[in-house]
Amino acid sequence: MKKSIPVDQAVGMVLPHDITEIVKDAFKGCAFKKGHIIRLEDVEHLRRLGKEHIYVLDLTENEVHENEAARLLGAALCGAGTASGNKVVEGKISIKAARDGLLKVNKEALLQFNLLGEVMCATLQTNTLVKEGEQVGASRLIPLLGERKLVNQAVAICEEGEKILRVLPLKKVRAGLVITGSEVFYGRIEDKFEQVLRDKLKDIGSEVTRVGFAPDDPAKIAAEIKSCLDAGADLIVTSGGMSVDPDDVTRIGIKEAGAEDMVYGTPVLPGAMFLLGRIGEVPVIGLPACGMFHNITVFDLLLPRVLTGESIGREAIADMGHGGLCRNCKRCQFPVCNFGK
Repeated sequence: MKKSIPVDQAVGMVLPHDITEIVKDAFKGCAFKKGHIIRLEDVEHLRRLGKEHIYVLDLTENEVHENEAARLLGAALCGAGTASGNKVVEGKISIKAARDGLLKVNKEALLQFNLLGEVMCATLQTNTLVKEGEQVGASRLIPLLGERKLVNQAVAICEEGEKILRVLPLKKVRAGLVITGSEVFYGRIEDKFEQVLRDKLKDIGSEVTRVGFAPDDPAKIAAEIKSCLDAGADLIVTSGGMSVDPDDVTRIGIKEAGAEDMVYGTPVLPGAMFLLGRIGEVPVIGLPACGMFHNITVFDLLLPRVLTGESIGREAIADMGHGGLCRNCKRCQFPVCNFGK
């Protein structure tokens, strides 16, 4: 239970919650912390913050304070690769990545959690690459005091099935690259794809173990893929030859190399003619020519998911249409943008 008393009668009393101060464009933080004993000189400061009254608390066994609730919620929301700690600021607890990896959000459970009304959890988008120590979510009880029954409901939602927040590690792979196209194979133009792919793989902790070149010949493309596998590659990336011209035969070469579960085409631009499949347990990616021209494509959205071991089929790819249109900004700021979200 709580009751309010005029602030000028509160000298000597203990604040039951943090009081925030906001100075436009300069400061937002805690002016008075929970547990502060109000002094006479604090009264005018509190009034400047709009506090004519303060709460006095007397909790029953059926009630929970915002700080205790935040700790309970934070612990319940955290899955593998995340941590909340014990620090509550202004009633809110932060959830951070405990390792580098790919954030996974159980969106269905998060919705049920937030539908309870008096609790909240905000997260980054699912499938976001994050670094250790980065904030991935935050939670709190919205009122100062809440019903313990409701907080227990929220905790139960978190603990039923897959945790709401997880960070999955990325497998560090040895990639085999197969650069296709007769124009490159016969030296008519200089290849620009290899370095792009090397850089992208290096950025997420992987390396290139072999690079093969093949003309627009399915059998030779298949042979180069098999050579990469023989060299120990545990990821195959082919570049080019994914369009609709008669010479674009990379898809056929990938299939002849033994690929299964092939999904060709995505509702993402750039990257509509992207291919994903597998040869045994080795993922195979067919990257269209847009991967050389554009800084960010569907490749950047799906590669981290592939490296977590996720099985990505037609339905998962179809779901990427919402948010799958790149704005082609003059100054690319990915991932701080809407692409893939």
